[in-house]
Amino acid sequence: MLLKDKVAIVTGAASGIGKEIAHTYAREGASVVIADLDLTQANAVAEEIKANQGQALGVKMDVSREEEVEHGVEQAVNAFGSIDILVSNAGIQHIDPIEKLSFADWKKLLAIQLDGAFLTTRSCIRHMYESKRGGSIIYMGSVHSKEASMLKAPYVTAKHGLIGLCKVVAKEGAKHNVRANVICPGFVRTPLVEKQIPEQAKNLGISEEAVIKTIMLKDTVDGEFTTTEDVAAVALFFASFQSNALTGQSLVVSHGWFMQ
Repeated sequence: MLLKDKVAIVTGAASGIGKEIAHTYAREGASVVIADLDLTQANAVAEEIKANQGQALGVKMDVSREEEVEHGVEQAVNAFGSIDILVSNAGIQHIDPIEKLSFADWKKLLAIQLDGAFLTTRSCIRHMYESKRGGSIIYMGSVHSKEASMLKAPYVTAKHGLIGLCKVVAKEGAKHNVRANVICPGFVRTPLVEKQIPEQAKNLGISEEAVIKTIMLKDTVDGEFTTTEDVAAVALFFASFQSNALTGQSLVVSHGWFMQ
C-alpha cells in the first residue's frame, strides 16, 4: 500500500490515462478525487473504486475556470482532510496546420493544458504547504514536451510549457517537501488519440493505418502504443517517492520514441 493514508486529486480522470491512474492509486491505499468536466462519468469511476473497497469522490471541474478548481479542491479537502498528490492530467488536442489554426482554438487548448495546470497547482499546493505533510505534483506532459509534430502547434507549445512550470514548482516547493515531475507518454490509444487518427489522415492525405505506422509509432523501437497501465505505473512511482532527490524531472514513457 504505497499510498496508504494519502489523498490524490486526478484531473481528467473519468476516462483514459486519468482513470487508470485513479484506479492504481486507489489500489495502493489513496483516497482519490476524480475531477472531470463530466460529473456523471466522474461519479461512475468513483463508484467503481468504492465497489473495490477503495475511497473515492467525483467532482465536476473545468480546470480552465478558477472558481471550479477552487470549489473542487475544497470539496476534496472537506471530504478527506488534505491533499497529498495532484495529477494534472486534463487535456485536449487540436489538429490543424498553423495557417488554418484559429486564435480561439489556440487559446482554448492552452487554457486547459497550461492555465489548468497552474490553477490546480496553486490551489493544491496551498493545502500541501499548510498541512506540512509535503506532497507530489505530477504533470501529464507528452513526448511532445520534448519533440514537435506537424499540425499540433498549441499542443506542443503547451506540453513544452509544463516542463517549465514543473521546474519552478520543484524549486519553490522543495523547502515544503513538495515535489514536481512530468510524465511524458508516447501515443496511448485513448479516446483523445483515437480522434486524432482520422483527423491526421484527412489533413495529410494518407490512410489511417499509415498515420499509425508512419506518424505515431514510426520512432518507437517496437511499433507499439504505450498503455495506460504503463503511464499509471510511472505516476505511482512519482507519487510514492519519498524525497526531493526526484523532483523537477521529466520521464519519457514511449517505447523508445525520443531517447534522452
